[in-house]
Amino acid sequence: MNASTGSATAPRGGTPIRSSSGIWLVAEREIGSKLRSKAFVISTVVLMLIALAGILIGGFASKNTDATPIAATSQTASAVSALPDVKVTEVADADAAEALVRDGKVDAAVVPGDGATGFTVIALKDAPSSIVAGLSQAPTVEILEPATTNPLLRYFIALGFGIVFLMAASTFGGTIAQSVVEEKQTRVVELLLSAIPARTLLAGKVIGNTILAMAQIVGLAAIATIGLIVTGQNEVLSVLGAPIIWFAVFFLFGFVLLASMFAAAASMVSRQEDIGATTTPITMLIMAPYILVIVFNDNPLVLTIMSYVPFSAPVGMPMRLFVGEAQWWEPLLSLVILLVSCVVAIAIGAKIYENSLLRMGSRVKLGEALRG
Repeated sequence: MNASTGSATAPRGGTPIRSSSGIWLVAEREIGSKLRSKAFVISTVVLMLIALAGILIGGFASKNTDATPIAATSQTASAVSALPDVKVTEVADADAAEALVRDGKVDAAVVPGDGATGFTVIALKDAPSSIVAGLSQAPTVEILEPATTNPLLRYFIALGFGIVFLMAASTFGGTIAQSVVEEKQTRVVELLLSAIPARTLLAGKVIGNTILAMAQIVGLAAIATIGLIVTGQNEVLSVLGAPIIWFAVFFLFGFVLLASMFAAAASMVSRQEDIGATTTPITMLIMAPYILVIVFNDNPLVLTIMSYVPFSAPVGMPMRLFVGEAQWWEPLLSLVILLVSCVVAIAIGAKIYENSLLRMGSRVKLGEALRG
């Protein structure tokens, strides 16, 4: 490769490789090496199975709640049937209802009464509190800051987005870093650079690992969709559909940004044991959104800030869309910020990568890598 121009130089007796062809050759090499790895295949399958099991178990658990058996007359059956988690047995009159309670066939009976509610609850020893509360006249309640979603569901959705982002970004980012250092350590990079420019090599690595990461994200999204449909959680799916799509879009560009940084950081060292010295700051940037979205999933201010910071936008913006706190234009603005940041990161990362790739021995300092 010509050091001043970065143009490709043909191998002896061969022909130059076009940049586009070189990029896809490198990308195919990255994808093939990963797919041939039994550890990667097994870990991916296990991750998919865990995701599916979690959704199915959660869905069936929410459906298989024990219904309280209640006796009711024709006058009270409609009101009792409207209560959650009850199994109504309709009887002819109050005496028949009382008989079922005494025989232990139902937990309680609801019959017409003379009180303010018009109902009387008959129980053997203790009346079910859920039935009493459901038939009571509650006072008018005014909530100043109503919760937009179920707090428990909100927490699990935040946990899901955080874990998927953390695992995918760290796994494939680490793969790029190890690949770069391995090629330097074995001097394979010198052979590669004799055929293709350094920027082409970098682009191929980023694209190849981005394809693998996105395939994993799409697979998890498909499993989540199937699991919600099978367990009858269509309401959750209707609310979660758009955030999942936005998560995939933001993750695509966010990972390209991170992948470029991982490759650039790894090119500054020549030994596998030194990778952590340069990639730790990037790893911290990946862990930060995971921690913040779990701890502050109910804090609108923190989520708003996260949704506009490039490193945390893939997690923060989908969460705000899920809870209904984002306006229609906000994900578009956040995506523009992410794209601009991605271009800047790629430009800087490519310069560091190109200037450090052939430097062996001690770690290259960041200032030297930027100056060339």
